[in-house]
Amino acid sequence: MRVVIAEDSVLLRAGLEQMLHDDGIEVVAGLGDTTELHDTVAELRPDLALLDVRMPPTHTDEGLRAALRIRAEHPGTAIMVLSQYVEERHALALVGDDARGIGYLIKSRVAYVDDFLEALRAVAAGGTRIDPGVAVQLLNRRHAGSLIDRLTPREREVLALMAEGRSNAAIGGRLRVGNRAVEKHVTGIFGKLELPGTPADHRRVLAVMAYLRDQ
Repeated sequence: MRVVIAEDSVLLRAGLEQMLHDDGIEVVAGLGDTTELHDTVAELRPDLALLDVRMPPTHTDEGLRAALRIRAEHPGTAIMVLSQYVEERHALALVGDDARGIGYLIKSRVAYVDDFLEALRAVAAGGTRIDPGVAVQLLNRRHAGSLIDRLTPREREVLALMAEGRSNAAIGGRLRVGNRAVEKHVTGIFGKLELPGTPADHRRVLAVMAYLRDQ
């Protein structure tokens, strides 16, 4: 896997580069701002761009805007965004209508290196990894009467963990319930969100999109 990193903190960027190198991931470029990011992606065609949301010069949303441009012009490059805070507007803008190949993680909640590396590989392969805290906040913002409001509290927990990219087995382990119980909740979510009878993996993405989509 080939990765471009855009992170203005020299220490964090160096740490990320070393972490990825140790795991056999090739970092083809490490940038301190977004001024050359688009040209770098266009030239090197990395599998994934790893970006901070807040980048120089204003430290507001330069990273997000760069991610949106990459998403639009180089859809073959997956995006993993790292943020210091839960920024709902940024998450919604990035995800748009298709969450495949998109990750949005909160820096302080990345507790394990192995989980982070697994998330990078999953997103590069077309998967989705959304921080559960972001997912829950977005879920709670849905308007009354939306399909999301049909879900039970437990189904909302399951959906938030689905957004994190967890398998049914992992969800069961987190919630301390059996696999059959998780399958029942997932089936209930699909039904209440009126998702079509497409393959299960695709319906999981659609379920996450049901509440990440702006209303």
